[in-house]
Amino acid sequence: MGHREDLLAAAKKCLHELGYARITARDLVAASGTNLASIGYHFGSKEALLNVALIETVKDWADDLERSLSSEIDLSDANDPYQRFERSWERVLESMAGFDDSWAGTFEVLSQARHSPELLDHVADGYEEGRQGIAAWFQSGMKAADEGADRALGGFYLALLIGVMLQRGIDPERAPTAHDLAEALRILTREFHESGPAGGAEPADG
Repeated sequence: MGHREDLLAAAKKCLHELGYARITARDLVAASGTNLASIGYHFGSKEALLNVALIETVKDWADDLERSLSSEIDLSDANDPYQRFERSWERVLESMAGFDDSWAGTFEVLSQARHSPELLDHVADGYEEGRQGIAAWFQSGMKAADEGADRALGGFYLALLIGVMLQRGIDPERAPTAHDLAEALRILTREFHESGPAGGAEPADG
């Protein structure tokens, strides 16, 4: 590999081990076996290098998640949609486990993105792409009825995903499990059905 690839690999390693805010240029040089001048030559600054590495790390995880959810899941004993939902989220959480430290960096960089229009645009585009594609992953590769439904479902799943990531970063032992998420969906669905279309109100006498 050349110095650029060495630096990117080192930045990904440092993101995993140290977190975005604690990485110094000297950490990157030591991990890559390059020099300080290489950072400026190939990326312009340490921050630009870390931003590229973070974006690639998130993409690596998204690709891994897509492969995981696209592969066949054993649903032989999953007798209802809640069990299938739980199985899908088990896959997600397994995939997430190796990227917990990198995801912490994701939340760090979001605050910095407000001061970097280029990074903010890249993150925003990534979220929009995620909303459009993530629904199909959770729907076993089957598209929803229309593009609007796909985007609505994608936004819902992405909100769950980001929320679970944040909770795992703060308190991994008590963060929601796949079973917790499926049970919450079951409770909400039951309450929606019981309340009826008008909150359970009896029709007025005519």
